[in-house]
Amino acid sequence: MTDLTQVPGVYHRKVGDITVTALADGYVDGGLDVLRGVTPEEGMAMLAERFRPSRRISVNAYLVRNGNRTALIETGSGTYMGGTLGWLLGNLKHAGVDPASIETVMLTHMHPDHSAGLAHRETGERFFPNAELAVHENEPRHWNDDAAMARGTEREKLMYFQCARDQMAPYKDRMRLFSKPTEIFPGVTAEPIPGHTPGHTSYRIASGGEQLLVWGDIVHIPEVQIPRPEVTIAFDTDPGAAAAMRGRVFDMVATDRIAVAGMHLHYPGFGNLARTASGYHLVPEAWRFVP
Repeated sequence: MTDLTQVPGVYHRKVGDITVTALADGYVDGGLDVLRGVTPEEGMAMLAERFRPSRRISVNAYLVRNGNRTALIETGSGTYMGGTLGWLLGNLKHAGVDPASIETVMLTHMHPDHSAGLAHRETGERFFPNAELAVHENEPRHWNDDAAMARGTEREKLMYFQCARDQMAPYKDRMRLFSKPTEIFPGVTAEPIPGHTPGHTSYRIASGGEQLLVWGDIVHIPEVQIPRPEVTIAFDTDPGAAAAMRGRVFDMVATDRIAVAGMHLHYPGFGNLARTASGYHLVPEAWRFVP
């Protein structure tokens, strides 16, 4: 029988002397009722216009290698979100990377599709046994806030607050917290972009005159939120701040022509944002046959 298994989700790209490797954690399907500021019918029409029959979004992570040092941005979903996700460790193996060689794990924020792959869900064993965990100080502060947890829905209590607490715990003695722009790893600077969550952070990778901004969850559904940046999503902690920050980041990367990578841009998630007469247009980066 013919094997129709897709190729491994591993894609390399150079930023100067730094190698950035996109790693697929999988994908998630869903409806458009989670969007705010656009009707599901409008959203579906926008997807159809761009030849997308439904809301299917990628979940990406990015490996960063500078010389003989290795870091990881995001950890994927672990076993928290079903079988179409949680592929990160397998794709690390395909990339020939031992999780024990990763010295720093950087998180854009602590939603389960970004941080639930830090440790084994049942045993608490760290998947990255030698890594420090870098995250904005507002993330553990928010997800450990009992009053904030009490205001959440039952799903939010379990999948956001409790998941974050469980996944942070094995790294409690090796957490590196920051509150302002900070170089976390050689060539990688954390730049806070709060709104989606209180500590939502982008990571600017710079080397040899080149730059790449890993912008986290600035967008979830690119076909809708790039032409309509005012559209927010139910997962935003502060929707107004998230929309305002999206506008600022869009303006910056379009004006400065900075390449971007996103956790929910279609895999491998690299592209540029072009300014148009009516707003913005995402130009996916052409496949690089040589990194």
